[in-house]
Amino acid sequence: QVQLEESGGGWVQPGGSLRLSCSASEFPLETKAIGWFRQAPGAERESVANISRSGGTTYYADFVKGRFTISRDNAKNTVYPQMEALKPEDTAVYYCAARTRGLAIRTTEYEYWGQGTQVTVSS
Repeated sequence: QVQLEESGGGWVQPGGSLRLSCSASEFPLETKAIGWFRQAPGAERESVANISRSGGTTYYADFVKGRFTISRDNAKNTVYPQMEALKPEDTAVYYCAARTRGLAIRTTEYEYWGQGTQVTVSS
C-alpha cells in the first residue's frame, strides 16, 4: 500500500478546535477520493468524513455534522478536516485513507492508509 501521512493531532479541551492534514508523496491526492476514519480504544473503526476527487461531494457521519468540515488544497496536495466544538467522545486515533474509485464510506473500500494521528479531548 502507498503510505499517506496524517498530522495535526493532539490534546484539546472540550469545545476546542483542531485541523488535521492528510498528505501523500507518491501520487496527487486530487486523483483519489479521500476518507477520514477514527478508532477509539476497544471500538471498531468508523467513517468520519469523506470527499470526492473534485471536492464537489462530501459525506459526514451524523455525529460530526455541523462540527467538522473536510476540504482539499490541491496546490499543497493536502486534504484537511477542520474539527470544531470537539467533544470527549471524539477522542480516537484518526486515519486518512484514499481510493482510486469514487467516494465511499466503508473502511474496506479504501486501498491506501496512513498510520493515524491521536486526538484527545478532555478537561
